[in-house]
Amino acid sequence: MISIRDRIAVITGASSGIGWGIARAIAAEGAIAVLAARSADKLEKLAAEIEADGGRAFVVPTDVTDEAQVEELFARVKERYGRLDILVNNAGIADHTATEKLTNARWHEVIAANLHSVFYCSRAAFTVMIGQKRGRIINMGSLSSKVPRPHTAAYTASKFALEGLTRSLAVDGREHGIAVSMVHPGSTVSSLVPGITDQVRPATMMPLDVARIVVLMATLPDDVNLYESIILPVEMPFLGRG
Repeated sequence: MISIRDRIAVITGASSGIGWGIARAIAAEGAIAVLAARSADKLEKLAAEIEADGGRAFVVPTDVTDEAQVEELFARVKERYGRLDILVNNAGIADHTATEKLTNARWHEVIAANLHSVFYCSRAAFTVMIGQKRGRIINMGSLSSKVPRPHTAAYTASKFALEGLTRSLAVDGREHGIAVSMVHPGSTVSSLVPGITDQVRPATMMPLDVARIVVLMATLPDDVNLYESIILPVEMPFLGRG
Protein backbone atom coordinates (compact mmCIF):
# COMPACT_ATOMS: atom_id res chain seq x y z
CA MET A 1 0.00 0.00 0.00
CA ILE A 2 1.14 3.55 -0.68
CA SER A 3 0.16 6.84 0.86
CA ILE A 4 -2.38 8.95 -1.04
CA ARG A 5 -1.75 11.98 1.16
CA ASP A 6 -2.00 15.19 -0.88
CA ARG A 7 -3.37 13.37 -3.90
CA ILE A 8 -6.34 14.91 -5.69
CA ALA A 9 -9.45 12.74 -5.76
CA VAL A 10 -12.72 13.63 -7.49
CA ILE A 11 -15.74 11.78 -6.10
CA THR A 12 -19.04 12.11 -7.96
CA GLY A 13 -22.34 11.60 -6.21
CA ALA A 14 -20.54 12.58 -3.02
CA SER A 15 -23.45 14.24 -1.26
CA SER A 16 -24.92 11.08 0.29
CA GLY A 17 -24.79 7.32 0.62
CA ILE A 18 -21.83 5.43 -0.80
CA GLY A 19 -20.31 8.60 -2.26
CA TRP A 20 -20.44 10.24 1.16
CA GLY A 21 -18.62 7.25 2.66
CA ILE A 22 -15.99 7.21 -0.05
CA ALA A 23 -15.32 10.93 0.31
CA ARG A 24 -14.92 10.59 4.08
CA ALA A 25 -12.62 7.59 3.73
CA ILE A 26 -10.48 9.13 0.97
CA ALA A 27 -10.07 12.36 2.96
CA ALA A 28 -9.17 10.39 6.08
CA GLU A 29 -6.22 8.97 4.13
CA GLY A 30 -4.93 12.50 3.58
CA ALA A 31 -6.11 13.03 0.00
CA ILE A 32 -7.87 16.21 -1.05
CA ALA A 33 -11.48 15.21 -1.73
CA VAL A 34 -13.11 17.11 -4.59
CA LEU A 35 -16.83 16.73 -3.92
CA ALA A 36 -19.14 16.71 -6.94
CA ALA A 37 -22.94 16.34 -6.89
CA ARG A 38 -25.98 18.47 -7.63
CA SER A 39 -26.81 19.30 -3.99
CA ALA A 40 -24.53 22.17 -3.04
CA ASP A 41 -25.85 22.41 0.52
CA LYS A 42 -25.18 18.73 1.20
CA LEU A 43 -21.69 19.01 -0.28
CA GLU A 44 -20.90 22.00 1.94
CA LYS A 45 -22.07 20.04 4.98
CA LEU A 46 -19.86 17.10 4.01
CA ALA A 47 -16.88 19.38 3.43
CA ALA A 48 -17.37 20.87 6.89
CA GLU A 49 -17.45 17.38 8.41
CA ILE A 50 -14.27 16.39 6.57
CA GLU A 51 -12.46 19.56 7.63
CA ALA A 52 -13.63 19.17 11.24
CA ASP A 53 -11.87 15.80 11.22
CA GLY A 54 -8.67 17.37 9.90
CA GLY A 55 -9.19 16.54 6.24
CA ARG A 56 -9.41 18.70 3.13
CA ALA A 57 -12.26 19.09 0.68
CA PHE A 58 -13.15 21.23 -2.32
CA VAL A 59 -16.81 21.57 -3.30
CA VAL A 60 -17.82 21.79 -6.97
CA PRO A 61 -21.60 21.43 -7.44
CA THR A 62 -22.02 19.48 -10.67
CA ASP A 63 -24.72 17.66 -12.60
CA VAL A 64 -22.57 14.91 -14.11
CA THR A 65 -25.18 14.17 -16.78
CA ASP A 66 -24.43 17.62 -18.22
CA GLU A 67 -21.35 17.50 -20.43
CA ALA A 68 -20.61 21.21 -20.04
CA GLN A 69 -20.77 21.04 -16.24
CA VAL A 70 -18.45 18.03 -16.23
CA GLU A 71 -15.92 19.89 -18.36
CA GLU A 72 -16.14 22.83 -15.95
CA LEU A 73 -15.57 20.52 -12.97
CA PHE A 74 -12.34 19.11 -14.36
CA ALA A 75 -11.17 22.48 -15.63
CA ARG A 76 -11.53 23.87 -12.10
CA VAL A 77 -9.62 20.91 -10.65
CA LYS A 78 -6.81 21.36 -13.19
CA GLU A 79 -6.67 25.11 -12.57
CA ARG A 80 -6.65 24.77 -8.78
CA TYR A 81 -4.35 21.76 -8.35
CA GLY A 82 -2.59 21.24 -11.67
CA ARG A 83 -3.31 17.53 -11.71
CA LEU A 84 -5.82 14.76 -11.00
CA ASP A 85 -4.80 11.53 -9.30
CA ILE A 86 -8.03 9.66 -8.60
CA LEU A 87 -11.54 9.74 -10.05
CA VAL A 88 -14.35 7.79 -8.38
CA ASN A 89 -17.40 7.60 -10.67
CA ASN A 90 -20.02 6.94 -8.04
CA ALA A 91 -23.01 9.05 -9.13
CA GLY A 92 -26.02 7.09 -10.30
CA ILE A 93 -29.68 6.24 -9.81
CA ALA A 94 -31.66 3.03 -9.46
CA ASP A 95 -34.94 2.08 -11.08
CA HIS A 96 -37.48 -0.67 -10.45
CA THR A 97 -40.09 -0.45 -13.19
CA ALA A 98 -41.81 -3.25 -15.09
CA THR A 99 -40.51 -3.28 -18.66
CA GLU A 100 -43.93 -2.68 -20.20
CA LYS A 101 -44.33 0.42 -18.01
CA LEU A 102 -40.84 1.83 -18.52
CA THR A 103 -41.13 5.14 -20.37
CA ASN A 104 -38.60 6.49 -22.84
CA ALA A 105 -37.99 9.44 -20.51
CA ARG A 106 -37.16 7.22 -17.54
CA TRP A 107 -34.98 4.93 -19.68
CA HIS A 108 -32.91 7.88 -20.90
CA GLU A 109 -32.72 9.34 -17.39
CA VAL A 110 -31.24 6.14 -15.96
CA ILE A 111 -28.80 5.62 -18.83
CA ALA A 112 -27.65 9.26 -18.60
CA ALA A 113 -27.05 9.07 -14.85
CA ASN A 114 -25.35 5.67 -14.78
CA LEU A 115 -23.50 5.54 -18.09
CA HIS A 116 -23.21 8.89 -19.87
CA SER A 117 -21.93 10.53 -16.69
CA VAL A 118 -19.13 7.99 -16.34
CA PHE A 119 -18.08 8.52 -19.94
CA TYR A 120 -18.09 12.30 -19.61
CA CYS A 121 -16.08 12.23 -16.38
CA SER A 122 -13.64 9.56 -17.53
CA ARG A 123 -13.00 11.33 -20.82
CA ALA A 124 -12.25 14.55 -18.98
CA ALA A 125 -10.02 12.70 -16.52
CA PHE A 126 -8.12 11.05 -19.37
CA THR A 127 -7.23 14.46 -20.82
CA VAL A 128 -5.48 15.30 -17.53
CA MET A 129 -4.07 11.89 -16.66
CA ILE A 130 -2.55 11.16 -20.07
CA GLY A 131 -0.21 14.12 -19.66
CA GLN A 132 0.79 12.88 -16.22
CA LYS A 133 1.36 9.29 -17.44
CA ARG A 134 -0.49 8.09 -14.34
CA GLY A 135 -3.88 8.15 -12.63
CA ARG A 136 -6.63 5.92 -11.34
CA ILE A 137 -10.34 5.71 -12.18
CA ILE A 138 -12.72 3.64 -10.04
CA ASN A 139 -16.25 3.02 -11.31
CA MET A 140 -19.16 2.01 -9.11
CA GLY A 141 -20.91 -0.97 -10.63
CA SER A 142 -23.56 -3.24 -9.17
CA LEU A 143 -24.40 -6.89 -8.62
CA SER A 144 -27.04 -6.21 -11.27
CA SER A 145 -24.27 -6.11 -13.88
CA LYS A 146 -23.72 -9.78 -13.04
CA VAL A 147 -27.19 -11.13 -12.21
CA PRO A 148 -30.25 -8.97 -13.05
CA ARG A 149 -33.30 -8.67 -10.84
CA PRO A 150 -36.86 -8.48 -12.18
CA HIS A 151 -38.20 -5.13 -13.41
CA THR A 152 -34.81 -3.41 -13.70
CA ALA A 153 -34.28 -3.23 -17.46
CA ALA A 154 -32.86 0.30 -17.52
CA TYR A 155 -30.71 -0.08 -14.41
CA THR A 156 -29.38 -3.49 -15.47
CA ALA A 157 -28.64 -2.31 -19.01
CA SER A 158 -26.77 0.72 -17.67
CA LYS A 159 -24.63 -1.40 -15.34
CA PHE A 160 -23.86 -4.08 -17.94
CA ALA A 161 -22.83 -1.28 -20.31
CA LEU A 162 -20.76 0.30 -17.56
CA GLU A 163 -18.84 -2.94 -17.15
CA GLY A 164 -18.04 -2.88 -20.87
CA LEU A 165 -17.04 0.78 -20.69
CA THR A 166 -14.77 0.05 -17.73
CA ARG A 167 -13.00 -2.71 -19.63
CA SER A 168 -12.53 -0.47 -22.64
CA LEU A 169 -11.19 2.39 -20.50
CA ALA A 170 -8.79 -0.01 -18.79
CA VAL A 171 -7.40 -1.05 -22.18
CA ASP A 172 -7.18 2.53 -23.45
CA GLY A 173 -5.56 3.75 -20.25
CA ARG A 174 -2.93 1.03 -20.09
CA GLU A 175 -0.36 2.70 -22.34
CA HIS A 176 -0.71 5.93 -20.36
CA GLY A 177 -0.27 4.42 -16.90
CA ILE A 178 -3.96 4.92 -16.07
CA ALA A 179 -5.51 2.16 -13.98
CA VAL A 180 -9.27 1.71 -14.37
CA SER A 181 -11.27 -0.58 -12.10
CA MET A 182 -14.75 -1.38 -10.87
CA VAL A 183 -16.48 -2.11 -7.57
CA HIS A 184 -19.74 -4.07 -7.45
CA PRO A 185 -21.51 -3.43 -4.13
CA GLY A 186 -24.35 -5.53 -2.83
CA SER A 187 -27.13 -4.13 -0.69
CA THR A 188 -25.83 -0.94 0.94
CA VAL A 189 -27.43 1.92 2.81
CA SER A 190 -27.56 4.62 0.12
CA SER A 191 -29.76 7.26 -1.46
CA LEU A 192 -30.49 5.22 -4.60
CA VAL A 193 -34.12 4.64 -3.63
CA PRO A 194 -35.24 7.15 -0.97
CA GLY A 195 -37.40 5.56 1.67
CA ILE A 196 -35.96 2.10 0.99
CA THR A 197 -32.21 1.97 0.44
CA ASP A 198 -31.56 4.82 2.86
CA GLN A 199 -32.91 2.68 5.71
CA VAL A 200 -30.76 0.29 7.75
CA ARG A 201 -32.03 -3.21 6.91
CA PRO A 202 -30.95 -6.79 7.59
CA ALA A 203 -28.22 -8.12 5.27
CA THR A 204 -27.20 -4.59 4.29
CA MET A 205 -23.79 -2.95 4.39
CA MET A 206 -22.91 0.57 5.43
CA PRO A 207 -21.32 3.08 3.00
CA LEU A 208 -17.99 2.95 4.80
CA ASP A 209 -17.82 -0.81 4.16
CA VAL A 210 -17.79 -0.17 0.43
CA ALA A 211 -15.46 2.79 0.91
CA ARG A 212 -12.82 0.48 2.37
CA ILE A 213 -12.58 -1.36 -0.96
CA VAL A 214 -12.25 1.93 -2.84
CA VAL A 215 -9.48 3.03 -0.47
CA LEU A 216 -7.74 -0.32 -0.99
CA MET A 217 -7.80 0.21 -4.75
CA ALA A 218 -6.67 3.82 -4.42
CA THR A 219 -3.71 2.98 -2.21
CA LEU A 220 -2.22 0.33 -4.47
CA PRO A 221 1.07 1.23 -6.18
CA ASP A 222 0.51 3.25 -9.35
CA ASP A 223 1.54 0.33 -11.56
CA VAL A 224 -0.86 -2.15 -9.91
CA ASN A 225 -4.59 -2.46 -10.54
CA LEU A 226 -7.21 -4.40 -8.60
CA TYR A 227 -9.48 -4.48 -11.62
CA GLU A 228 -12.71 -5.74 -10.09
CA SER A 229 -14.17 -6.36 -6.66
CA ILE A 230 -17.54 -7.68 -5.50
CA ILE A 231 -18.49 -6.77 -1.94
CA LEU A 232 -21.75 -7.90 -0.41
CA PRO A 233 -23.34 -8.94 2.87
CA VAL A 234 -22.74 -12.60 3.70
CA GLU A 235 -26.49 -13.22 3.89
CA MET A 236 -27.31 -11.55 0.57
CA PRO A 237 -28.71 -14.01 -2.01
CA PHE A 238 -26.38 -13.16 -4.90
CA LEU A 239 -24.78 -16.53 -5.53
CA GLY A 240 -27.57 -18.89 -6.45
CA ARG A 241 -30.21 -16.21 -6.75
CA GLY A 242 -32.53 -16.11 -9.72
